[in-house]
Amino acid sequence: MSRPAHFDLVVIGGGLGGVAAALAAARLGLRGVVVSESDWIGGQVSSQCVPPDEHPWIESVGCTRTYRDFRDRVRDFYRRNYPLNPAARGTRLLNPGSGNIGPLSHEPHVARLVLEEMLAPWISRGLVTVLRGYRAVEVPVDRDEIRGVLVRDAEGHDVELTGRFYLDATDLGDVIDLAGAEHVFGAESVAQTGEPHALPGAADPFDQQAITWAMVLGWHPGTDNVVERPADYDAWRSYQPPEWPGPLLSWEISDHVTHRTRTRPLFVTEPSPGGVRYDLWHARRVLDSGHLDGGWSDVTVAAWPMMDYSRLPLIGVDEPTRLRALADARQLSLSFLYWMQTEAPRHDGGTGYPELRPRGDLTGTPDGLAKMPYVRESRRITAEFTLLEQHIGVEARRGLEGAERFADSVGVAAYRIDVHPSTSGRPTVDIDTWPFQIPLGSLIPVRVGNLLPAAKNIGATHLTSGAYRVHPGEWTVGEAAGSLAAFCVLRGLRPSQVRADEVRLAEFQATLTGVVGIELEWPRYEALSPRHRFGYVTAPVLNGSPA
Repeated sequence: MSRPAHFDLVVIGGGLGGVAAALAAARLGLRGVVVSESDWIGGQVSSQCVPPDEHPWIESVGCTRTYRDFRDRVRDFYRRNYPLNPAARGTRLLNPGSGNIGPLSHEPHVARLVLEEMLAPWISRGLVTVLRGYRAVEVPVDRDEIRGVLVRDAEGHDVELTGRFYLDATDLGDVIDLAGAEHVFGAESVAQTGEPHALPGAADPFDQQAITWAMVLGWHPGTDNVVERPADYDAWRSYQPPEWPGPLLSWEISDHVTHRTRTRPLFVTEPSPGGVRYDLWHARRVLDSGHLDGGWSDVTVAAWPMMDYSRLPLIGVDEPTRLRALADARQLSLSFLYWMQTEAPRHDGGTGYPELRPRGDLTGTPDGLAKMPYVRESRRITAEFTLLEQHIGVEARRGLEGAERFADSVGVAAYRIDVHPSTSGRPTVDIDTWPFQIPLGSLIPVRVGNLLPAAKNIGATHLTSGAYRVHPGEWTVGEAAGSLAAFCVLRGLRPSQVRADEVRLAEFQATLTGVVGIELEWPRYEALSPRHRFGYVTAPVLNGSPA
């Protein structure tokens, strides 16, 4: 192992939160390193192949300056590099895939390239270093301070990193765990939190949201692309989760709101009255061939309810169980693909869609599956302040207008409380929310002084983390954490000192709004309704289709 590499900021995790943290810290003058388990940075939006889940005001308010820059760069990438037809090229708010999950459905590899572009000048300047293919394996702590992080690649090569601050931007809160920082995972009880939709009995740490191993699929009429029959196909062909109306491998799902049986086929023959096709194909379509001149084909991301894996949890289990869960999730997704290609009832009659082609050339994998699973739930720090359903939920607010307002706000986000089927057999939980703020107290651990969460591991509950977890929310958390680390390093402070002092807090918030470009409050106007049931077809609404 080489000598320890020292940085101002050590960011473990190369997802959206980690990238945003490094960008913010670099902009404020800190030298940071980002450690990515995947060779693709970007997490949810790239290596996990899930295009952005966003609120419907995203084009005007409710995100940071750099997240807006990311979105603008994605659109510009298509305009610069793809043969868009005149109609698409003239569309100001271009949606490359026309996916109805949100207004910016784009290919995962494009997101990766755009994020690399955003980091490039800071890498050249020496303020950002990226290590790819490494995971944290040891985090020594002395007197409530992290002293370093040992990271290791798949070949067993170790690198020791030291820094002033350590940010956990991993999907599962790995650094929090390795550092022995106080944290929780799984679902809390009503007795613990008072949340109306928390567990009525005892808390259950192994009540964890399903993961999904997404894939990218192309549509190629007249071709036969049937994959090899998956090893576990027979088992998945008959498997029915306790909360599901029938076998997973079918077009029948449990509605995420009503829990009634609902049909979600690959294609529908007729669009809805609003002109939108509420089928699986168009939900996360990331390349619309209708935008392009020449012989192009549609591309979509399959990250659908039938692919939610909830048999085994990932957190709080031994390594063999974790690896088994990941292998099972891959087998479920491959089995669903094989079922679609060979057995699924077709919208135009007959059986099977052999025209579906796994696009491994777009995922950087041999089988078209994402490089990493889509993880919705992490370990969550025990923080100075914990976000509850009572702070953001419409019902839990008992008629109060808007979410709780926080004097220590470090950003805003919006999404419903969207909790997918759990490993304990619970069905989805779907709760209306008001657009909300991110309080600084939720980013400050109760004990470890130089550790900050930078993803979906802030001080939240099982329920509220289901609202803060999606793309723009994770980006804002990471950017706020990177900014906080820089602010503290430059002034010789601890995060708790910033929050406890009104003058320092005001100075930090001025840095966020003026230098970094983070909105701290939602505008007060009637369009910010909590209702969201009709997706992006009508406005005003809160959120689109379920993530």
